[in-house]
Amino acid sequence: MIRAGYRQVRHVLRRGKSSCSDASMRVLGIESSCDDTAAAVVTGDGRILSETNRHQYSVHEAHGGIVPGLAADQHLRNIPEVVRDTLAHANLTIHDIDAIAVTRGPGMPGGLTVGLAAAKTLACVHNKPLIGVHHMEAHALMARMTHTVNFPFVCLLASGGHTLTVAVHGVNEHTLIGSTRDDSVGEAFDKVARELNIPWINAQHGGGPGAALEALALEGDAARFAMPVPMDKTDSARSPDFSFSGLKTHVRRLREAAGFNIQDRQDRADVAAAFQTTAVRHLAKKTALAIVRARDILGTQPQTLVVSGGVACNQAVRAGLEALAMQHKMALVCPPPQLCTDNGVMIAWAGIERLRCGLLDPYSIDFIQRWPLDQLKHMRDRSE
Repeated sequence: MIRAGYRQVRHVLRRGKSSCSDASMRVLGIESSCDDTAAAVVTGDGRILSETNRHQYSVHEAHGGIVPGLAADQHLRNIPEVVRDTLAHANLTIHDIDAIAVTRGPGMPGGLTVGLAAAKTLACVHNKPLIGVHHMEAHALMARMTHTVNFPFVCLLASGGHTLTVAVHGVNEHTLIGSTRDDSVGEAFDKVARELNIPWINAQHGGGPGAALEALALEGDAARFAMPVPMDKTDSARSPDFSFSGLKTHVRRLREAAGFNIQDRQDRADVAAAFQTTAVRHLAKKTALAIVRARDILGTQPQTLVVSGGVACNQAVRAGLEALAMQHKMALVCPPPQLCTDNGVMIAWAGIERLRCGLLDPYSIDFIQRWPLDQLKHMRDRSE
């Protein structure tokens, strides 16, 4: 990472036009860390000029989960047209773009490589600033585009690949509070959906196995198959960490129990409801501990709880965390559901936030498969 000089950043913000301002700068964001090939053009004042997202649900559903090699192949097929269509829908060419932001990590190496190669080539050939984005920071900052959210704040990032709570001091500076010890909450939703033979929802927004489980749970009775809340014993109850593997195992054992018929839709709905209810309780309990710890970390009472990532689309999750935020006299802020799942908008917006701080990257950057969010600041410090 390089810290851009004042003249370089000022040139990007002004684009050589006396009437141009920070609000009108345009950043192209490219996302390819998992199974969505996405791009978007976003302005400095948070206007989405265009966005394109190619999902891969039909490719992966037969395998019961994301297959990295297949995902990378789909990114290779999709990314040229995704970038082309995004620029065309905005009535722009690459020459009208002020900077290019791209997911650098964490994520699947094959997909990250495809996105980085595209972004680096475009930026280098057209002499555009390049901004490598941390996928989870992009989720955390998304709420600042859609709502008025001031630093610092507490953030729960809940997705198919991650579950963690962080104290967000500012752009590029985060303190990790709690993380999952095994499965992420999104991974648990997906695996339980598979255990219950729930068909995936194929939709432009809010699709996949987790969304399918949420829909089926609406028909169920959560009390019929009550499940123990994870890490609720004396030795782990005070930890802000999460654990979802036990819930997944509990569901697997239910399949073999008397009184449960996998072919019966009501049985499956009741188990789905019980799992979801217990998962939400676990998220709320551990996030409550994180809020208390964040007060000491930040030295002040945080005013906002941001919840982002694909699982933040789940309405039961939002309701449970809304109640928690009210208990702590905090505002709960969730981006719109279509901006909680992986998308190009969040990458472009994170690029804007980092550009304003002068955080640009050389064209030689590589992907980082495993990238703890709290290492961002230390990477910057080492480069200065």
